[in-house]
Amino acid sequence: MNSLTRRTFLRASGVAVGLPFLESVRGAERKVAAKRRLVAVNVGLGLHAPNIVPAQAGGNYALTPYLDAIGEFRDQWTFISGASHPGVGGGHQSGKSFLTAAKHPNSAGFKNSISLDQLAAEQIGAETRFASLALTTSGPGLSWSRSGVEIPAEVRPSKIYQRLFLEGKPEQKAAQVQRLQDGQSVLDVVLEQAARMKGRLSGRDRSKIDQYFQAVREAENRLSKAEAWSQRPKPVVATKPPQDEPDRTRMLERLALMYDMMHLAIETDSTRLITFYDTGMNAVPRIKGVDTDYHMLSHHAKDPGKIAQLTVLETEVMKVFAQFLKKLASSHEGDASLLDTTMVLFGSNLGNASSHDTKNMPIILAGGGFKHGQHLAFDQQHNYPLPKLYVSMLQRLGIETDAFADCQGTMTGLEMV
Repeated sequence: MNSLTRRTFLRASGVAVGLPFLESVRGAERKVAAKRRLVAVNVGLGLHAPNIVPAQAGGNYALTPYLDAIGEFRDQWTFISGASHPGVGGGHQSGKSFLTAAKHPNSAGFKNSISLDQLAAEQIGAETRFASLALTTSGPGLSWSRSGVEIPAEVRPSKIYQRLFLEGKPEQKAAQVQRLQDGQSVLDVVLEQAARMKGRLSGRDRSKIDQYFQAVREAENRLSKAEAWSQRPKPVVATKPPQDEPDRTRMLERLALMYDMMHLAIETDSTRLITFYDTGMNAVPRIKGVDTDYHMLSHHAKDPGKIAQLTVLETEVMKVFAQFLKKLASSHEGDASLLDTTMVLFGSNLGNASSHDTKNMPIILAGGGFKHGQHLAFDQQHNYPLPKLYVSMLQRLGIETDAFADCQGTMTGLEMV
């Protein structure tokens, strides 16, 4: 029994909920417990497939121009091709479904579902000051609640730094605590009123009100957690507060600032779940060799001149991403690097941005404790369901599940270390 971990016990018993810590398994769990993290990055204007998708499958493939930018870490990431979310079309609107796999995001009656990070946050979010961080370069984010509501995403690095590391004045902190307590008081009244109503409801309505009770209790837990964290000092870092880059055409500088904030958030264990939507822009970026609007370049229609400029632009985007991987790899927690313990999902909701095609999404999974160094090449015509990757990632976070969206099971060929 001493060799059992809590995870093994859960599987053996067939129970999908948390159990008390047992003395007979506690010692083993201390040895294997590790902080697991997830970062998800979506490049909203796509990545030119011929420049990123390797020609060969397996481990001995030649690096493509874009992958060469992160070639230093090729043994620490897996490239996935021939995968997509079943039933998700909608061109640019498919960005809403990048982490949810919700079908038909461009339909009039579309209602989103919970995103990968928020599903994980329900299980492990209480372990850090911030259950998750949603970031964006402009406009929308990637995170969605269980009720299909978009989680507001932060666009300014200075605001992110402020939330993570700057202490408010005593009166500001007191006001924040009071707001949190007021919120709990309101929930108490709501629960009391709903409880009185329950006795007069039919069976189906009782089921609905029970679900409502559960949602209120979850809100209470979040408020209690926030109040507890508000009393604790924030981490101190040597990095100075960043200066926001107001010129949106300096897209590379703006990307680098956001990646820096993401690294700091992970390094200080302020959160273990981050999403970042690089939405692109309808403007000419300040990048040498580029003189055309980024969005127009993504819709190149196979024009050689546009593809040449797009290649320059996207190569630079990959170089900024490479610096993020390098920072994670050079930061350590115990014997492991942050790249070892952080799953970094990088890709695009568009397989072919020029035609708004959502098939064959280019996907990179780096770090996080998987066996990497390979190209998992699935069928380009009949795509592999990408939600299976999300199941693998959830399980790597220690979450007991075998399904995400409408898909069951983990990704074929992707193994944990």
